Amino acid sequence: MSQGATTWRFPRPFWTGNASELCERAAYYGTFIALRTYLIRVVGLDDVQSGWVAGMFGGWIYLVPFFTGALADRIGFRNALMMAFALLTVGYSALGVFSTLGPVIVGLVLIVLGGAIVKPVITGTVSKSSTEANRARAFSIFYMVVNIGSFTGKTIVAPIRIQMGVENVPWFSAAASLIALIVVALIYFPDKQKGESQAKSVSETLQGMWMAMSNLRFFSLILITAGFWAIQGQLYASMPDYVLRMAGETYKPEWYANINPLVVVLFVVMITQMVRKWQPQNSILVAMILIPFSAISMAASAWFDGMVNIFGLQMHPITFMMIIGISIQGLAECFLSPKWLEFASLQAPPGKEGTFLGFAHMNTFFAWIFGFVFSGFLLSKYCPEPGTLDATEQLAHTAYLAGNGPLPEAYAHAHYLWYAYCGVGLISLVALLIFIGVTRKIDAGRNPAVAR
Repeated sequence: MSQGATTWRFPRPFWTGNASELCERAAYYGTFIALRTYLIRVVGLDDVQSGWVAGMFGGWIYLVPFFTGALADRIGFRNALMMAFALLTVGYSALGVFSTLGPVIVGLVLIVLGGAIVKPVITGTVSKSSTEANRARAFSIFYMVVNIGSFTGKTIVAPIRIQMGVENVPWFSAAASLIALIVVALIYFPDKQKGESQAKSVSETLQGMWMAMSNLRFFSLILITAGFWAIQGQLYASMPDYVLRMAGETYKPEWYANINPLVVVLFVVMITQMVRKWQPQNSILVAMILIPFSAISMAASAWFDGMVNIFGLQMHPITFMMIIGISIQGLAECFLSPKWLEFASLQAPPGKEGTFLGFAHMNTFFAWIFGFVFSGFLLSKYCPEPGTLDATEQLAHTAYLAGNGPLPEAYAHAHYLWYAYCGVGLISLVALLIFIGVTRKIDAGRNPAVAR
């Protein structure tokens, strides 16, 4: 293929790698959306404990890939992927087989390690399978596959949870990982002549991380935007258990979560085009203004008395307001994502832009840990697991879900959970405004001609 040719044709490793990525994403999101519920009902943790475990799992899976690229280089992409999907298959199977905390933690660690190997190998495969002329197309296919995998996994596990129980959800993920392992073993043969990834060694990664995290401006920006992702992360932290406890077991929070990627797919190109000439901070400000309204919308289900009639369709108020709130999240993400890396790069010292951009997604690491832990405390206080209530309250809760009684006192303020996250969004918004004002003043003092 000519280096200058623009084409949609790519070599077999590209398509094989993307097929395995689709399986990995379906497996990951299929279990992740149900993880807190699984930890509570199967392992026996409480809301706070499950928040800590799920938060550490979700956070570390964003951090470890920085260190696994060098391993993939040493053993080769094919061997790395086979090892990764073997780890994932065993890890998810451990969640299906065991119900005690120790083996489950081991399973989660194996999943983190496996997923952390897949990420740099697949992105490396996409890069090496494309030329400068068609690399944008190659990565557009990759990102589409990621979203298809996420959508598929969450869609499939909803009926599995309802009909077979949440304890069987990890078996879907194990099966998806095993399919990927078979695909890689049979038909994934990357061209070794073209090299592997551009991953750094562990020592280089640690040096780069220290350089980025010790920069006060950059670290402040990471913490500020972590507030946004902490709210977005409630699709996996608070929302599933909130829906099941407030609406009932037959409702499908897994499908509600799919509204976010659907909105992103529908609107991101249009919004990216609209904001292409905006200053990055202006686009991010729009996202930060929108995200508290997402939380308020989710809380607003408590303002309704009975079902909601939408063009003759009877809808539970939680369903209705979750659709609105999650749609707002998706729109906010469309304003944030296209400009985030550009904004982060402007905070880097000259010549260090690449290092800083490499760690720009550390905000998700902090957001997932904070969001899940905070969610655990909020759910425990305002929307507790029914099994923790006394027998009388449990009967009242069951009657309420069946439409045969009032909302039990234990759940009277369940929507306060979303008010708390509205507060997180407002604090992040104020912090971003202060950050922009302070950094503009500093930059203007240094060089008024280039003040941003």
